[in-house]
Amino acid sequence: MALPVTIYKASIQLADLDRGIYETLQATLARHPSETEERLVGRLLAYALLYEEGLMFTKGVCEGDEPDLWSKAPDDRIRSWIEVGLPDPERLLKARRHADQVVLLAFGAKLPGWERQHLDKLINSSNITVIILEQEFINQLVSRLKRTVSWSITVTEGNLYLQDGAETLETSPTRYAQG
Repeated sequence: MALPVTIYKASIQLADLDRGIYETLQATLARHPSETEERLVGRLLAYALLYEEGLMFTKGVCEGDEPDLWSKAPDDRIRSWIEVGLPDPERLLKARRHADQVVLLAFGAKLPGWERQHLDKLINSSNITVIILEQEFINQLVSRLKRTVSWSITVTEGNLYLQDGAETLETSPTRYAQG
């Protein structure tokens, strides 16, 4: 018998001063039994940090040909292709041919080795941006994860401040992009 998906409801007060975006985001996420809580947190962070009108979650791990999130133009052209974790770089290089921009929110226990092996190839390719999050920040969010998520996120001068209940966590994501 197949294990059921776990449903998470999220409400995020987003104040991205760097991009001039102030939104209240509501999302319902399904966590497939094969998906880790770490990856779910990454998808939710990507939704907030890369928010734009029309950004939506895809079928993700259930559909190998789709990213974790994307936004599409009215003509069905992919504007933003967003992945989380440490995917095969060839997947991102292929995606850049089909999307206006490809963004990777990179994190994971194997990040240092992945960076040494693949980062240069990706950041030297046009229309690919890699944003690296500290693993400790992800771990702190996973340890607090509940089925109902209520975050307040502020992004200013490249720094990320996330309030979860009475506690505020902060990190400075590293962003790599060509040009």
